[in-house]
Amino acid sequence: MKTIIVIQARMGSSRLPGKILKPVGAADNLTYVIERCKRIQGVDEIVVATSSLPQDDAVETWCREKAVAYYRGSEEDVLDRYIQAAKPYAPDYVIRVTADCPFVDYEMASDMVALMQKEQVDIIDVASGLPRGLSVEMISFKALRYIDDHGKEARHREHVTYYAYEHKNEFSRASYTAPIDREHPELRITLDTPEDYALIAEVANHFEDVCVSSAEVIKYLLGHPEIATLNAHIEQKPVT
Repeated sequence: MKTIIVIQARMGSSRLPGKILKPVGAADNLTYVIERCKRIQGVDEIVVATSSLPQDDAVETWCREKAVAYYRGSEEDVLDRYIQAAKPYAPDYVIRVTADCPFVDYEMASDMVALMQKEQVDIIDVASGLPRGLSVEMISFKALRYIDDHGKEARHREHVTYYAYEHKNEFSRASYTAPIDREHPELRITLDTPEDYALIAEVANHFEDVCVSSAEVIKYLLGHPEIATLNAHIEQKPVT
């Protein structure tokens, strides 16, 4: 079973421009994402998928300097960007990661890979109740290409796997239940606004280890409500 990670990453952001390369602790946001993805067991390749816009030249430069594989494609048709980024590797499965999740949970992701190896389904459903920013998505490349053929609405092209959640019975599925210590939906551990950045910076400055367990991050935020509430009022953008 060949599995690759595709990380969607671009500099454009209406609420926090340039967020993916912002300093985080002693590194930068994208370094956190890449290093944590390297900890996901059972993965054969990691590819950064950015846009062909001039503003994302910085992402290409970063990838070249770090010797990280990358692909540049459509800014708005993120689904096509995923397909084209993955195609040269002929994967069986693709793990979708977004570059605004510096504390992506590699332990849960490793569990999901193991579950997929056992179940060999199209997509893994992750139980709700997690902090935003920790979980990944895992889908077969065959299913991703099916979505590419059938998902024609703008929301399908932008949100990559959204079609699979609107048309659940068209895909075989397995369910992953996260460890109970991850079940804190009140927490927001993602990077989309200045308030998010303030929280992420506090966490990164506290832990020296880029690959600190997400469980420890959650424990720290629960013990420091003054930090956890920095971005508690932020509302996630709706899918349109």
